Amino acid sequence: MLESLITSKTRIKLLLKFFANPETAAYLRELAAELGESTNAVRVELNRLSKAGLLRSYSNGRTKVYQANTAHTLFPELQGLARKFLGFDKIEEILRKLGSVELALITGDYARGNDTGIIDLVIVGEVDKKYLLDLTEKAERLIKRKIRSLVLTRDEYEALKERLAFHKALVLWVQDQQS
Repeated sequence: MLESLITSKTRIKLLLKFFANPETAAYLRELAAELGESTNAVRVELNRLSKAGLLRSYSNGRTKVYQANTAHTLFPELQGLARKFLGFDKIEEILRKLGSVELALITGDYARGNDTGIIDLVIVGEVDKKYLLDLTEKAERLIKRKIRSLVLTRDEYEALKERLAFHKALVLWVQDQQS
C-alpha cells in the first residue's frame, strides 16, 4: 500500500521506524545496518526527511542522532499511517474485547519500527486465553502478520519490566486512557 504512495523503499522504512514509535532515536550507520540499506541511501533519505521538518536531529558526541519531530503538523497523520500499516490499530480493537486488560505493549522489532512480520504483544491483566487465541488467529489473517502474545499479571509485569526492557516498548493500550 505505502509503496504505491511513496516510491522510495528506504524512505518507507525510515518513516515506519520513526513514526510507529516516536521515542525511537537512531544514527546513520545503525539505521543502515538495521534496514539493510547502504549508508548513502539512508543518508539521502534522512536529509530529505530532516529538510521537510519530519525528523529532528541532535549531536551525541560525534554522532548525529535522528528522531521523529513530534511538533510537526503532519506528525499525528504520519504516526497514524505507520500504525495502521503495521497493524497496530487492529490490535487495539481486539484488546477491548479480551477482558480486563490494564496495559498492552508491543515489544521487540515492531516497537523499534521494523516490520519483520512478527508482532510481540505483552498484555497485563486478566484475559480469556481461549478467546485470545481465537482473536489472535483472526487478527493474524487480517493483518497478515504473526502475533506472539505474553499475558502477565500486574505483579509479574512489575517483576519483569526492568529485566525485559518493557520501558523501551510501544504502549498500545492503558486502561485509564481506553484509546
